[in-house]
Amino acid sequence: MEIDFNKNGDGLVPAIIQDNITKKVLMLGYMNEEAFLKTNETGKVTFFSRTKNRLWTKGEESGNFLHLVSILNDCDNDTLLINVNPTGPTCHKGTDTCWGEENNSGFGFLSKLEGIIGDRKKSSEVSPELRQGDTSYIVSLFDAGINKIAQKVGEEAVETVIEAKDENNELFLSESADLLFHYLILLQAKGFTLKDIERVLQARH
Repeated sequence: MEIDFNKNGDGLVPAIIQDNITKKVLMLGYMNEEAFLKTNETGKVTFFSRTKNRLWTKGEESGNFLHLVSILNDCDNDTLLINVNPTGPTCHKGTDTCWGEENNSGFGFLSKLEGIIGDRKKSSEVSPELRQGDTSYIVSLFDAGINKIAQKVGEEAVETVIEAKDENNELFLSESADLLFHYLILLQAKGFTLKDIERVLQARH
């Protein structure tokens, strides 16, 4: 890998730090050649601190290390993209990223749907007169209890399998959506979310 450490005249190149799993940008630091070599040698991301005027391994004081996965050089050979597995929050202020964002992958609309299901679950946990008219289908399932919710997941799974054997893709996708919807409800009824399933799959990977 050819890196142009002399392009800016100070021997430093920007190093963009990205979470290897979530792909969130965690922070921006600077490396000189010595920091680059030490990062590769130790497997822990090391920068050149312009304020301390020395090499600085992220986490040397806090224990929140950035464990190296890969390093990519850009097209001009003067900017690095470093993928890491972080230990703890990255920012010195205690946040996951230096932009105050949470470092999670998110699941797009599914995350929004999980939030709606979570709100309905909270509604089901209060007495009917305090629900402010919330009589939604999801609330009725939580009211019915875990056995009813599990039964619905089973029914939707059977219907999905049946449609998988036919050639009507629209019906197959519709039943698949019903299955996933009810499974999200079952997860929250058991006190879990998609993040818990993601962790299990990551551990198996």
